[in-house]
Amino acid sequence: MIRISSPSLLSAFAFLLLFTTSSAFAQTPDWRTTVQQELPLLGHRNWIVIVDSAYPLQSSPGVETLETGATQDEVVRTVLKSLATSTHVAPDIFMDAELAYVPEQKAPGVTVYRKSLPELLGKLPVQSLPHEELIKMLGESGKTFHVLILKTTMTIPYTSVFLRLGCKYWDAASEQELRKAMKQSAAPHPTSAKTK
Repeated sequence: MIRISSPSLLSAFAFLLLFTTSSAFAQTPDWRTTVQQELPLLGHRNWIVIVDSAYPLQSSPGVETLETGATQDEVVRTVLKSLATSTHVAPDIFMDAELAYVPEQKAPGVTVYRKSLPELLGKLPVQSLPHEELIKMLGESGKTFHVLILKTTMTIPYTSVFLRLGCKYWDAASEQELRKAMKQSAAPHPTSAKTK
């Protein structure tokens, strides 16, 4: 047991304790700041995933998980707004196929959440896949590419929004045309052209 008898020593100890505690909290970045800092680094094949509070902590080396302390609605809106103003990446949206079958009696609020999705996600197309398949996709991606998972305060199952990033200025159709042209042509590599 530590005994501090001097009032000035007690004050110094209290100040030191307060300083170290506040420094620890100051060093934890806000999730919004992390999104803004990482977005310029993210590109094709990276993921941003907004998940409910029971989503598992994954162990693949490229998977980063942050606890936001914010609602699902707030995090989805913030991330999609950031992606809308991005010049380099756009999201492909995936959601759990199970969501359509979750009953209101077992998960109060799920009906309201389902009805809010068109307004929340806008006109972006959504693909539904089984939850385990999406988790597996993230685990595989996390072995090579960065995956940012943002945990929310949501307590309804199968509500996660999976955003797989693609190149905004080069879409899938452009890539297919390029690959087709490469197969049909024996064009020389740009660096192999003779210079005069």
